[in-house]
Amino acid sequence: MTQEPATPPRRRMPLLYLVPNLISILALCAGLTAIRAAVEGNFGLAVALIGLAAALDGIDGRIARMLKTESAIGAELDSLCDLVNFGVTPALVLYYWGMRADTSLGWIAVLIYAVCCMLRLARFNVGNRLPEGAEKPKGFVGVPSPAGAMLALLPLYLAYAFDNALRMPPWAVSLWMVFVGGLMISRMPTPSFKGVRIYAEYARFILVGSVALIAALLTYPWVTLLLLDVVYLTAILVLWRKSARSLRSVV
Repeated sequence: MTQEPATPPRRRMPLLYLVPNLISILALCAGLTAIRAAVEGNFGLAVALIGLAAALDGIDGRIARMLKTESAIGAELDSLCDLVNFGVTPALVLYYWGMRADTSLGWIAVLIYAVCCMLRLARFNVGNRLPEGAEKPKGFVGVPSPAGAMLALLPLYLAYAFDNALRMPPWAVSLWMVFVGGLMISRMPTPSFKGVRIYAEYARFILVGSVALIAALLTYPWVTLLLLDVVYLTAILVLWRKSARSLRSVV
C-alpha cells in the first residue's frame, strides 16, 4: 500500500503581514476603476485614481520592508499591478479621451505603450535580482512606469489646463504615447529620490514645500500636473546631457 504524503503543518502568521499585499490590490482596484471612469467620460476622476494607484504603489514596498514581510509573491503582485495601473490604464484613458477619432493609429499607440511598459517592468525586475554584493545603480535607467503614466497623460493635462484651447490632435497624442513608451525602455538615466539625502535643518522646508504641492494639486490640479511633467522632463534632459558629457570626457 502506498502511504499518503504527510500534510504539511499549518503555520500562523500575523494579520498585519497582509497589509502590503492588500495595498497592492487596492492600487489595482484604483487602476481598473480609472478605466471605468474613462469609459463613462469622467476623465478627471480617472486621472485622480491613477494618481492614487501611484501613491499606493510608492508605499506598499516600504511598508513591507518596515514589517519585514518582503516576499517573492509580494514582488510579483506589485509588478503585475504596475503593468495594469501604469501600462494599460493610462493608455486606455488617453484612447477614450482623445484618440478614438483615429482608431487605427490610436490603438497602435496603445499597444506600443503597453508593451514598452511591460518591457520596462521586466528589466526592472531582473535588475532587482542582482547577486549579493553587486552594486545597484543609484538612479533609474529609463523612465519608471508610474512616472511614464503621468508623462503619457500630459496631453490631457494640457487640454484641461487651458480649457481645450491647446488640445492636441489624435495623431499627436498617439505619437506622444509612443515617445513616452520609448523613454521607458531607453537607457537614459532618470532621476530617483530613493538615494537623496538632505541636511536635517532643511527638513522643514521640504515639509512646507510638500504641503504647498498638495495644496496646488487640490486647487489647480491640471496646471500643477502639467508643471510637474515639465520639471520631470527637464530633469531627464539635464541628466542625459551630464551623462553624455561624462562619456565624451572618458573617450
